[in-house]
Amino acid sequence: MRRVLVAPAPLREIEDVYGPILREAGFTIEYPPRNDFRTEVQMSEAELLAQLPGCVASLAGSEPYTRAVIEKAAAAGLKVIARAGVGYDAVDLAAATDWGVVVCYAPGTNQEAVAEHTFMLMLALMRKLREQDTEIRRGLWPRRAVGHIRGKTLGIIGLGRIGKAVALRAIPFGLQVIATDIAPDAAFAQQHGIRFVPLEELLRTADIVTLHVPKTPLTRNLINRDTLSWMKPTAYLLNTSRGGVVKESDLYEALVARRIAGAGLDVYESEPPGDNPLFQLDNILVTAHTAGVDERSRQEMARVPAQAIVQLLAGQWPAEWIVNPQVKDKFFSRL
Repeated sequence: MRRVLVAPAPLREIEDVYGPILREAGFTIEYPPRNDFRTEVQMSEAELLAQLPGCVASLAGSEPYTRAVIEKAAAAGLKVIARAGVGYDAVDLAAATDWGVVVCYAPGTNQEAVAEHTFMLMLALMRKLREQDTEIRRGLWPRRAVGHIRGKTLGIIGLGRIGKAVALRAIPFGLQVIATDIAPDAAFAQQHGIRFVPLEELLRTADIVTLHVPKTPLTRNLINRDTLSWMKPTAYLLNTSRGGVVKESDLYEALVARRIAGAGLDVYESEPPGDNPLFQLDNILVTAHTAGVDERSRQEMARVPAQAIVQLLAGQWPAEWIVNPQVKDKFFSRL
């Protein structure tokens, strides 16, 4: 029997989504050796090195698929790493390609979830949700004017699937939308009255800046001391994309000095983030990398990689899910 490692232990809760897909295709499922699979404890490199060799595929989370992991597992038969999500920065793509391992992801499965979460953070910050909740619990009655979003300018950095989902929610709320993107979709922008502007203009203009870009060498520390200095002191920054896109030490300085009004973060440079000094500030809202993982999107993000594993190991090529298409010939030579 061919074995598949389902690395994110919490996915065991929804095995009925992906389990039948894998088992009916003749695969057996392995899970991390966790006592409590409901708690998100990411597999370490050492755990992957111990458990992944001998598996033909991994239904992957954010655990570190380093070159060392890929080399050892591929030599023992690993052929597919299928990510239960839309990011794949934890996978060494060069190593996977070198060893003939296909890397997949699940595009189009969580943009609505991330967009909803982005709006939650936006509204909570603008309307002082945390402050009101805290003061009422202390016996106070903070009935005073709060902020609003109608008529404000929303700057979207990265107008891809998620950025577009955010824009489509922003327009009915009365927000003016501007955006920057390395591959601008002019037709979408024209249809919805969105104006593309350079990054500096967006940061200087927007009342709310929201990040929806992958973590790449181009976007690493994109928001730093210099770019933060372009933002209005009344502006808010939201990051539901990837940790590392924002340089946290520079954001901390900006928030302490009130050079920007506040921030909402769902992702961090290190996860779990531990004792992060940002969490001591009163002008920030934080969540636990849950923007894209609501109940509905989690099911889709589990189903797609299972389908990708089955199709690939049956000799098919689901191109829309494959991150490293240049591996095709080498992959098929290993089947």
